[in-house]
Amino acid sequence: MYDVIVIGGGPAGLMAAISAREYGARVMLIEKGNRLGRKLAISGGGRCNVTNAKPLPELMENIPGNAKFLYSALSQFSNQDIMHFFEQLGIGLKEEDRGRVFPVSNDAKTVVKAVVDRMYSLGVEVLLDTPVSRILAKDGQFSGIRLARGQTLTASAAVIATGGCSVPQTGSTGDAYAWAKSVGHHIVDPYPTEVPLRSDEPWIVSRKLQGLSLYGIEISIWTGKGKRLTTESGDLLFTHFGLSGPAALRCSHYVSTAKRRDPNIDLQATIDLLPTTTQDEWLQSLQDDRARHPRRAMGTELELAFPERLAAYIADVARVPRDLQLAHLTRVQMNKLGQTIKRCPVHVTGTLPLEKATVTGGGVSVKEIDPKTMQSKLCRGLFFAGEVMDVHAHTGGYNITVAFSTGRLAGKSAAFQVRSAQAPVSADTTAAPTHSPRHNGALCESKPLDLLVLHGCSIFTAELARVLAVRRVSVSVLLVQPGATAHGRARLGAHDWPRRFIAAPNRLSSRWHE
Repeated sequence: MYDVIVIGGGPAGLMAAISAREYGARVMLIEKGNRLGRKLAISGGGRCNVTNAKPLPELMENIPGNAKFLYSALSQFSNQDIMHFFEQLGIGLKEEDRGRVFPVSNDAKTVVKAVVDRMYSLGVEVLLDTPVSRILAKDGQFSGIRLARGQTLTASAAVIATGGCSVPQTGSTGDAYAWAKSVGHHIVDPYPTEVPLRSDEPWIVSRKLQGLSLYGIEISIWTGKGKRLTTESGDLLFTHFGLSGPAALRCSHYVSTAKRRDPNIDLQATIDLLPTTTQDEWLQSLQDDRARHPRRAMGTELELAFPERLAAYIADVARVPRDLQLAHLTRVQMNKLGQTIKRCPVHVTGTLPLEKATVTGGGVSVKEIDPKTMQSKLCRGLFFAGEVMDVHAHTGGYNITVAFSTGRLAGKSAAFQVRSAQAPVSADTTAAPTHSPRHNGALCESKPLDLLVLHGCSIFTAELARVLAVRRVSVSVLLVQPGATAHGRARLGAHDWPRRFIAAPNRLSSRWHE
């Protein structure tokens, strides 16, 4: 019998298995495919965007799918913790534009190997090519799983980290939704996010701009009633079916949710081709050029700032002849050109289907999951991590951050629950992970840390110390037991872990005892 079974060998599942094992649980990871970390291997265009380095408030802004639910997980294991985790595994990291963090090797295989090697080194047992058919529970308590081949495996807890329905070639086919339903969970119908947008514009259908890329634009999505749903910045690609590229993918959440609420809603995108320039500034520049080059054709003028095909499109939308000389431009024509450049219109009919999406929206309802532990509120011992839940974020390292963070919390919480059920909790045995790379001998030689742990506060205090240590914070810790007074001062270094002191209220005035 295992303490914790982790189902799914993606980023969330791998991290959950590592976390549970580091906190002392006997762990088995089950993956229905023939190899681990398949989605991790293709992330970031094969370079593996391991996280995003933006501060937590900005990071949260890039999680449109139930960000508040994830606050506890991200606070306990943040993007900074993720970077520290990989650096401890020997993976050099670098930060690129918009906070994206990649391995120095630019090769996702090095990241996958490091994570998988870490898991195996801890003694996690792994079953590959092993589909799960159902989970077993009785009287609101998880008890085990049934494999597709008929075998039953028992465990005290399980972490479901099977992903959503997007990128099905990696094994994410929505298997876990039926398992969650079987114990009473509600499933928010899956829908595509981080997916290209469809358009029926004639110039899209005729492929006039197909393959054209724009950089540093802004795109907004509007309802037919003039309500703006979102504005996103970044790069854009025109395709034979509509719009793609990072900026369009970021808009897809808002298009999908609007269409789910009202399938007949009319949506339009407007593209700001010059987001750093106001319309008045562009018009002034045009007037200056007209004074200097009155015989210049309008098409030539536009091609100085935009690709040839885009310049022709702008002139056509504004209904200004491309061969019209600047000297003959009217004020109405100039204003129309300015409006087109700042709000280039594209009718949006929807998105590509879920199987073409990078990320799944919907999943197990977070209303039925404890955000502080990732445990089901309906079935004790059942935990969830990653995209199987109704959480999702934008591309750029945010989704993988959610996967690692929730996986870490789910694995740790499952291990804590199992160990607390097996034996009385004490500060000496539960405060620190037993197999963590941060806490083995080599890393604990420098700057020993004294920390007062009062009876009943051991798990909380140790986790607080770990979080602060990662952030290289020097703090004073004040812990007071009811009816007693005491304080301990702690200096935390980058790799410190506390020497644990146990003090009962009636011994607070005594010398420290380790």
